[in-house]
Formats: sequence, C-alpha cells, structure tokens
Amino acid sequence: MNALISTEESLVTSHQLGANRWSRPALKASVSAWFCIAVLGQLIFVFYIFALYGRATLAGNFEGWNAVMPRGFVPGDTAQNVWIGLHLLFAALITVCGALQLTPQVRQHVPRLHRMTGRFYIGAAVIMSSTGLMMVWLRGAVGDLPQHIAISLNGLLILLAAGMALWHAINRRIALHRPWALRLFLAVSGVWFFRITLMLWIVVNQGPAGFDPVSFTGPGLTTMAFACYVLVPWAVLELYLHAQKSSKTSLHLLAAAALAVLSLLMLAGIAAATQLMWLPRI
Repeated sequence: MNALISTEESLVTSHQLGANRWSRPALKASVSAWFCIAVLGQLIFVFYIFALYGRATLAGNFEGWNAVMPRGFVPGDTAQNVWIGLHLLFAALITVCGALQLTPQVRQHVPRLHRMTGRFYIGAAVIMSSTGLMMVWLRGAVGDLPQHIAISLNGLLILLAAGMALWHAINRRIALHRPWALRLFLAVSGVWFFRITLMLWIVVNQGPAGFDPVSFTGPGLTTMAFACYVLVPWAVLELYLHAQKSSKTSLHLLAAAALAVLSLLMLAGIAAATQLMWLPRI
C-alpha cells in the first residue's frame, strides 16, 4: 500500500512538473507582452505631453496649458504655476524612467543606471503625487468628489509604495523591494490607465455612457476612477506575484489569462486614446 501511495505521489509530482514547464512560460510571456504594450502606450503619452505642453512652454504660450487642463496656468499665481509645470515635466520623465526601471536587461547589465534612475523615479513620484494632490484640492479639477477621492487615494498609494520601495532598497532587501517597485509603477501609471480606459469606453459605447460629458460626472466615471486608480492594477499584480511564488499550474494560467485580457484591452485603449485624444491635440 505504501509503495502504491508513493508511486501515485510520484506520478502527481511528475505531472505537475510537466504542466509547470509550459504554464510558467505562459505566465512569463503574458507579463512580457503586457509590459511591452504598456511601455509603447506610455511613450506615446510622453510624446503627447512634450508636443502639447512642452511646445507651448517653449513658445512662451503658458495659456496653452489650459487647452486640456482647466486652470493649468493662472496668471499671477507664480508658485502654483511652477508646481504645475514641475508636475507635467516629471510626469513625462518618470514615464521614461519607469520603463527603464522595469527592463530586466538594465537591472542585470547596467545596475548603476538602475540605481540612478530609481532614485530619480522615486523622487519624481513623490513630487508628482504631491503636486497632483495640490491640483485636485487647492486649484480644482474636473469631476466630482468621488473622482477626487479616487485620484487622491492613488496619490497616497504612490507615496506609500515609493517609501517602501526606497526603504527596502536602502536595506538591500531586494526580494521585498521588487514588489513595492512594481506597485509604485502601477500607481504612477494610474492617470494613464484612466485615460485609455475612458477612451475605450467611449469607443465601445459609441459616445459617452454612464456620465455627463459636460460636467464630467456620473457613475461610469466614478467606477472607472476607482478601478483604474486603485483596484484593478493592484489586484492583478497581487495575483501575478502570488502565481510567481506558487507551483500551482491553475494559478499560473489564471494570472496569465488575466494579464492577456488586460493586454488586449490596454492595446485597444491605447489605440482609442491616440486617435481620439492625443493626436488631435498635438
């Protein structure tokens, strides 16, 4: 009987190992595809920031900041105008640095660059989230109170993840630093996630649905705000991190499927945002 049980356990173990030989690569491929699509979309967004706000700044047309962002530039309010300018600059630079930080080849072959850009990334994240909170609560922003709460939670998550990622890096706890760095990347990308989700929503529904486009309020926007700024990215990341540490094939496939679906939705959202929001304003 013991020999039979031992044989059965050996067969189960062999079956699991065989399944893991393709489930783990599937998980790795899905996260790589997600990352490549995200980086491509974010670089398009960076080009949009420099083309719209950078060009207006170089031309001395600071009023051009208000073409998209209400009260982006207020004559006479020098201090807050500087903060807004820093927010825009760091939003572009941090996006580029985020791609570098998460590229495995950079971490492995150019560790010094990884550390340098990491310091800048964390500092820029703190500045960006702080100025973002200021924009929402002191200068005013589009949307209603639930949306302001959602984006403020995103700002607080950025500060939390930045602090934890830095603390573990300083203390050389790389295994703990990595998941917090990933959480920071997703939190910093929250505004970008919201933009591409909104544009995809509009395309799918052939116009605004579930919200008023004039006041920019409604249950559709509230749901998107909390989903994009807080819930969905972090939930999928935690699923991926758990799957990475697990030997269960079913968990690998679940995480891979979730990432594959998000990648397709993200690609469609990038295409919609590029055509409807970014290119027309450049």
